[in-house]
Amino acid sequence: VKINDTQIKLTSTEYDLLSLLARNEGKVLTHQYLLKEIWGPGFINQSQYLRVFIAQLRKKIETDPNRPLYIQTESGVGYRFTAS
Repeated sequence: VKINDTQIKLTSTEYDLLSLLARNEGKVLTHQYLLKEIWGPGFINQSQYLRVFIAQLRKKIETDPNRPLYIQTESGVGYRFTAS
């Protein structure tokens, strides 16, 4: 993954999560859907996994992780990726 010609190192799980979000740009993906797709059906209720990995991704790809532009939180539902 590159941001402004700078290569960003991601773990395989971070990459899978970012890739899934990016392929569904503009769509809200629920917590349960993301957990099932990335970690498997046994992790649907493990929302802490998702919060940790979203926070790690934001630190790596956002200019200001506290005011994310790319990975938006949809409170109580999930996350939405926007490229602009």
